[in-house]
Amino acid sequence: MTADQLRKSILQQAIQGKLVPQDPNDEPASVLLERIREEKAQLVEEKKIKKEKNPSVIFRGEDNSYYEKFTLSGEVKCIDEEIPFEIPNGWEWCRLGDITSITGGKRVPVGYSLTNQNTGYKYIRVADMKQYSVRNNDVHYISKEIYSLIKNYTISKDDLYITVAGTIGVVGEIPIEFDGANLTENANKIVFTQLNKKCLMYLLSSDYVQTQIKNCTTKVGQPKLAIIRIQNFLLPLPPLKEQQRIVEKIEELIPHIEHYGKAQAELDLLNRNIKEQLKKSVLQYAIEGKLVPQDETEGTAEELLLQIQKEKLKLYEENKLKKKDLEHSTIFKGEDNKYYEKIGKNVTCIDEEIPFEIPKNWRWVRFGQIVKLNMGKTPPRDDSRYWLNAKRNWVSISDMTNYGRIKTTKEQISEEAANSLMRKSSPINTLLMSFKLTVGRTAILDIEAYHNEAIVSIYPYIDKKFMLRNYLFYTLPILANIGDFKDAIKGKTLNSKSLNNLLIPLPPLNEQLRIVESIDAIFRCIEKN
Repeated sequence: MTADQLRKSILQQAIQGKLVPQDPNDEPASVLLERIREEKAQLVEEKKIKKEKNPSVIFRGEDNSYYEKFTLSGEVKCIDEEIPFEIPNGWEWCRLGDITSITGGKRVPVGYSLTNQNTGYKYIRVADMKQYSVRNNDVHYISKEIYSLIKNYTISKDDLYITVAGTIGVVGEIPIEFDGANLTENANKIVFTQLNKKCLMYLLSSDYVQTQIKNCTTKVGQPKLAIIRIQNFLLPLPPLKEQQRIVEKIEELIPHIEHYGKAQAELDLLNRNIKEQLKKSVLQYAIEGKLVPQDETEGTAEELLLQIQKEKLKLYEENKLKKKDLEHSTIFKGEDNKYYEKIGKNVTCIDEEIPFEIPKNWRWVRFGQIVKLNMGKTPPRDDSRYWLNAKRNWVSISDMTNYGRIKTTKEQISEEAANSLMRKSSPINTLLMSFKLTVGRTAILDIEAYHNEAIVSIYPYIDKKFMLRNYLFYTLPILANIGDFKDAIKGKTLNSKSLNNLLIPLPPLNEQLRIVESIDAIFRCIEKN
């Protein structure tokens, strides 16, 4: 059970009368309800509050069913279907509007704006509201002029607020430093006198009430919670003294919940870190050739490289590849046991670049030797032609999760952007890798898409059954962030050249398949535990 689940469970126990014991000596809630009705009638007579449109009384009939009588019309109807659970003796069911007065806030008039400068007139936004209280780290103010226009829409420290737009259903009390502040139109204030403020706040925060909020929130345009719907919330009302006992018990438990939540978060983080470290260890074994045994019958990486070179030559002859892409690099171990790279007639010692030894049937290769890379692009943000009526998928790093599949994108570009600015789109099953910010993050496309300039599309020259793609999918995140590799990508030159020069430990094709199968199986096991 999470801390949030524990908190919800406690609040649900509270609203059902199961959190604290009942005391038969407590004044019953029916007496409290009657006092509230009398007080509201007096306030209406004094024109301090508006008369409710349809007040009601909920009672239990002789047949043990629940009924609601509307005092103005005299109509009585059975509401058994609305009653979700039994409540203790001494409690009563009521509508929130029967025990409180609910009014809305007010937006800043058109042409005016909020300020961070202290004018003496605070303005509370939904962004300032958290569960149970108001944040004070980013206080906004209105001018004296604005205040004179909306001064009737303030909230006091004796009231509660409930958010009705944006993040809907957040309930809290007003700290004393915000007493008398103006209230946003996206929240309502709940006014009452004879109820325990904290108890009402906790009851309104329960899953039972929050479900009512969810069910009655309008979905037309921007979701909004209407006052009349809030007034109609069905609420179990405890005796006043029991309300206090409920508050005391909840606030006794809150520090324990917070401690539990903190401990749980630390444990979750530890588990995530352990899982990530385990995965990294598996991948390290994979790229060093230690994850699966080598099989001489599967051939060698040298044979695979010859096949790749033949394929590249074929593509060149078909004018699908440039001559420079045929440039062949051979990395080998000299008699002095050092690594060398031969390009044409030039031989260079690259021993310092090699981070570890690999099996004899593997080969070190440059990334650009085995794949073709396509860079992305971002259309100008200030040109609406490229972003309006957008229907073409466009991938940014935020769409990529480690070892994930991209099924949707947060943004799209227009047909004009795709046709006039972008290279050819990346088809389904294309491997993508980020090389800025979150360097080395990989993902596979499940949709046709374009992508930004921080991402590269990767197309292996030979990729039977996506063997090489899948091997790179798992190994690039660690290869891109190890030793000199990291510097190669994160250096000052973030371009195709630096990516093409990335060193890759290349196994035979069938061994790549076995490596991927083993990684898949191990990762599934890690995630299960």
